[in-house]
Amino acid sequence: MKSKLFFKNLLLGYASITLLFLGFYSNFWQVADQHWFENHEIGSENHILGRLVLSRQKGIFSAGGLTGIGNINPTPLSHADFPYKSQYRAYLNDSTFKSYTPYFSQVGGQGMLFSFLDKIISASPATKIKIFHKITSFLSAFALTLIVLWFSLEIGLLPAVFVLSSMVFSPWLIVMGRNLWWGLWAFYMPMIGVMFFLRRNRLSTDSNSSLFGCFIFFLIFIKCLINGYEYITTTWGMMMVPFVYYSITNKLGLKLVVRKTLSAISCSCFAILLSLTILGAQIVSVKGNPSSAFNEILYSLRKRTHAKAAEIPLYSRSLNASTISVIGIYTNGKVFEINNFPRLSNFSISPYLFRLKYWHLVSFFIAICCFMLFNTRKFVTQKQRRSDIALAIGTIFSILAPLSWYVIFKSHSDAHAHINFILWQMPFSFFGFAMLGLTVRSIFTDIARR
Repeated sequence: MKSKLFFKNLLLGYASITLLFLGFYSNFWQVADQHWFENHEIGSENHILGRLVLSRQKGIFSAGGLTGIGNINPTPLSHADFPYKSQYRAYLNDSTFKSYTPYFSQVGGQGMLFSFLDKIISASPATKIKIFHKITSFLSAFALTLIVLWFSLEIGLLPAVFVLSSMVFSPWLIVMGRNLWWGLWAFYMPMIGVMFFLRRNRLSTDSNSSLFGCFIFFLIFIKCLINGYEYITTTWGMMMVPFVYYSITNKLGLKLVVRKTLSAISCSCFAILLSLTILGAQIVSVKGNPSSAFNEILYSLRKRTHAKAAEIPLYSRSLNASTISVIGIYTNGKVFEINNFPRLSNFSISPYLFRLKYWHLVSFFIAICCFMLFNTRKFVTQKQRRSDIALAIGTIFSILAPLSWYVIFKSHSDAHAHINFILWQMPFSFFGFAMLGLTVRSIFTDIARR
């Protein structure tokens, strides 16, 4: 029985990595518009190419190792205003920068990592970019595959297949999966770590609690080094979803849950503060003034959250936006639209069918969760019933992960509606589709047993 289960999960893992990698690297399944896929967040990715050029020119840790935008002329370029793909051209043409504008909002670990790979890989610049995209696509596919396998091991094969299908057909995941700047895999790493840590260690003892805290510190710290503080509240919320699930399945008492939650919060904060200390040192190495580091970090935080528009006029529109209006943007956005899939363009499908918006998805999944919570099934064990309830509550809790960013980082969300829909896949839609798969399986199982 165990060998059969292992074989099924092995096949599922191979299938998942293959399907996701092909989508991430080349948009093979044509889920996203090809122009969108090829050009999405090129502006952000330019910062990585700028870092590669400077690393090749002056070393990996020049300009504090920070990512940035360079210019072959002495005039520094702005992060918000530079020629399209200018950094790509500089990298491909083996250009030399005469000025460089560092990006002070994150450590830039992904830039240092690719700079290291750039030095050790012997190939043309064009080939190296393809290799970097393949590496990032594989890491993203591998990370999401681990999530699929966790659902298979914990909930069952059919729910895992539903989750995988939602990943493969998510245009927001597809356009982000290979991006060198965003490093999609790093956002999920803390949640994946907690998923498998708690599956192996049930947190029933204080010794496990200490190990749990250290583990969380490490995961959050690495995430902050790789792609900074983007979606940090969502990342933390994602990480706590499996904790909620296992707290219910393992019948942890309220005191133990509170203690573990406080441990997770304190260790996460310590990891963030340590990474901010490193970022501060990087900024000081460039600007030479300790106070400038504090001001840069504070400015980065304020312009993304709820600062007064009069104090930061450049971001006045997004700072003046109401939180309700921002949430409205993201609940009314399209999950996907079948008519936009190029491979289905020859079929006539009603424009009103499959035009799925996120508020539809949220309402539907909450309804399924409520059905599972209040439906008394006759043909399940107490253990299975507790697992079903835990998944339903975990799914409802997971809504807080994307909402935390939309509310706390309201200004960023208003200004980045072309990006932040990805947050619904962190991890609400995964758990929602797992609930859908579980419900379908439960209905057919109950019918068969009757």
